Amino acid sequence: MNNVIQLSEIFGWMSLINIGLLCAASLVLIWMKDKITTIHGRLFNVAPSELKILYMNYLAHYKLLIFVFNLVPYIVLKVVV
Repeated sequence: MNNVIQLSEIFGWMSLINIGLLCAASLVLIWMKDKITTIHGRLFNVAPSELKILYMNYLAHYKLLIFVFNLVPYIVLKVVV
């Protein structure tokens, strides 16, 4: 039983850290959109209009991964314990 409690704490902290990183990445993309778009456009030879779509795909995939691999196991462990 103690292992399940420790595991739920690990998933809780993982969720918190990953949600914080997602928020930080979102804020950086909002506030520094022009600079980041310029840098990434030059590095990877991608048009700015395509970069906006790629940024949104990145954030959406990251959010989905957080839900599947962090939040759902955390909620399940909290329900079980």
